[in-house]
Amino acid sequence: MVPTRTRDGTTDRGVARSADALLARVTRASAGRTAGILLCAAAAAAASLALPAVLGLTLDLLLEGHPDAGRALAAAVALTAADVALDAAVALLAGTVGARSTAWLRLRAVRRLLAAAPQDVSRFSPGDVATRLSAHATEAGAAPAGAAQIVAAVLAPAGALVALFVIDPWIGLAFVLGLPLLGLLLRSFARHSSDSVSRYQRVQSLIATRLTDALGGARAIAAAGTVDEERARVLLPLGELGTEGRRMWSVHGSAMARSGVLMPLLITAVLAVGGFGLADGRISVGDLLAVSRYAALAAGLGSVAGPLGALVRGRTAARRVNALLTVPPLAHGRTELPPGGPGALELRGVGVNLDGVWVLRGVDLRVPGGRTVAVVGRSGSGKSTLGAVAGRLTAPDEGEVRLDGVPLDAVAADVLRREVGYAFERPSLQGATVGDAIASGVETAPVERVRAAARAAGADDFVRALPRGYATPLDEAPLSGGELQRLGLARAFAHAGRLMILDDATSSLDTATERQVDRALAREVRPGTRVVIAHRLSTAARADLVVWLDGGRVRAVRTHAELWRDPDYRAAFGHTDASDGRGNR
Repeated sequence: MVPTRTRDGTTDRGVARSADALLARVTRASAGRTAGILLCAAAAAAASLALPAVLGLTLDLLLEGHPDAGRALAAAVALTAADVALDAAVALLAGTVGARSTAWLRLRAVRRLLAAAPQDVSRFSPGDVATRLSAHATEAGAAPAGAAQIVAAVLAPAGALVALFVIDPWIGLAFVLGLPLLGLLLRSFARHSSDSVSRYQRVQSLIATRLTDALGGARAIAAAGTVDEERARVLLPLGELGTEGRRMWSVHGSAMARSGVLMPLLITAVLAVGGFGLADGRISVGDLLAVSRYAALAAGLGSVAGPLGALVRGRTAARRVNALLTVPPLAHGRTELPPGGPGALELRGVGVNLDGVWVLRGVDLRVPGGRTVAVVGRSGSGKSTLGAVAGRLTAPDEGEVRLDGVPLDAVAADVLRREVGYAFERPSLQGATVGDAIASGVETAPVERVRAAARAAGADDFVRALPRGYATPLDEAPLSGGELQRLGLARAFAHAGRLMILDDATSSLDTATERQVDRALAREVRPGTRVVIAHRLSTAARADLVVWLDGGRVRAVRTHAELWRDPDYRAAFGHTDASDGRGNR
């Protein structure tokens, strides 16, 4: 059979091998505790195997009235207690290994996603990422302990089978004759369970994706009065989820039912052969008691379906988690930028291809250090992509970007993030308090710089009006869209380097506040180059230069006043008259 290929060109077998390699790394990360599971399980198996023999001996001694019967009985009690304690230790270690493995997977997946270029991460929806990091990481994290428990589940039955042969070869042979049926049963369970679990997990991610999209557009849905329709859309895959869930548990239940019939039949056959052996004088009454116990232990091989199912689910989930870990990280070098550089930015033949479409192509641009440049163009012209490439939030597919003469791909990551700042339309703030959110960055900004940055961004007044000022917990601060943007700007100002990129970062500000921010950028924030993704005429008019993008290419680089004479430029702002964009002719 020809292996199928996934969307990125890898084969199913390659994906499976990669996921298995991931589970091997997870297992090594908790090697000590996993080894503890195996050791405790081996000791529990030894106690379980010794107990039937000791019980059989105890019965024979009691029937004979032997004085050592009491000591044999005490040994049986001690073995029983040891078996219980060791089983509890296995359960505790398995839970610990599962929790540590899950944390290991989540931490590395989040690190990889944060280190990757946005366009490489965007193929996963937020809901899909959340499902992979939560439910699927938990199932994958349980796989190492599940594998150890499978080994443990085999130890006692294998030892019991050997004990049956030692007591009487015919008894052991009677049990062995049923093992091929058990092997076929477990093989069928593993194959069918893997398929059903994979489909179930895909539908889980689909529902999470639709729910996340609905929550993000909750206001629009409410305003349109389409709540019922949206609810139906989100819940539509529930039918498929139910079908796959029933199929998954049907496979599991069928395997358990078949093993539930097969194992008692095997035990009955073994006891029948043992009865004949007792009648023939080959074994004693105590041996028959031991045979009954060993047969029950050997029949426990059927219970391996439980941990085997957990391992199958874990392997399938590992494939989905591994897809996050194989997102290529954005490459960085180790070079420093020249000290005191003005922030001169240069793009040479830059092109960016997203899903087969060239969003930018052949972009050549030189921005002198210390200048403010507005990037304008119609929706979809590549403005935000140019901003992302300029600060290496993403890498170009062709061409090169330089900052103060140094290629950005050669600059060390910490240097780049310290010298290139961003502010976005919808900033994501991190930190326990409002002050922490402004201070957070590659380096934590001191209190004095935090407050100066807040004043420059027009945020100081409303922050002071909060119940605890800058110490107000971030999740308790009622922030409007404009206030959130001002905090994002304040964070960018507090960490200002030689290059700052503002991607529609003032769209929610009123005109007066926007002008205050512009003045602060010119006078109060560290001097440097500003690249402003602009949608407002006023922003373009105040910039030193305007970069006019059209269809992913630079159409012109001039002042706003010069460009305004071009009707196509005016049309990009929705204007057709020849005023300068501020009502002047």
